[in-house]
Amino acid sequence: MIRIGIINVSDRASRGIYEDIPGQAIVATLKEYLISPWEKEYAIIPDEQSMIEQTLIDMADQKNCCLIVTCGGTGPSKRDVTPEATEAVCQKMMPGFGELMRNVSLQYVPTAILSRQTAGIRNKTLIVNLPGKPKAIRQCLDAVFPAIPYCIDLLEGPYLECNTEVIKVFRPKE
Repeated sequence: MIRIGIINVSDRASRGIYEDIPGQAIVATLKEYLISPWEKEYAIIPDEQSMIEQTLIDMADQKNCCLIVTCGGTGPSKRDVTPEATEAVCQKMMPGFGELMRNVSLQYVPTAILSRQTAGIRNKTLIVNLPGKPKAIRQCLDAVFPAIPYCIDLLEGPYLECNTEVIKVFRPKE
């Protein structure tokens, strides 16, 4: 079974102060994109670097997620530490993901330059950090997801079959 981790990094959502709309936005988007059956590993955690690292490691190493998508904690404030946690647990960083997400987001808001989205690889798992706003989540996933299935192929992960009427993914011709 294909496993995908979804982590909402938010002090307030983890305490129940507000609804987990960002995490649910990721789930809804992936349900639109993917034809392959998959199951989610889900967490809502506070902006604590050690807890983010532990959750990423657990989802990658123990739960065998081929993809982990986080939302939140990518801004410049003191408590925004999701990129640091991602870098701490990854062997390879994939800066092109963050570059593309910021470029796309800048078409909508000038403050996108403040965002520090990134991506990296831990063993056979791709980890992608998204911003925390549901609208930005969709804009960023629409931009980077076309490369994600092929990246997972290169990591010897499961074959992600996608709904080509919703998202056009790229895989080189054999």
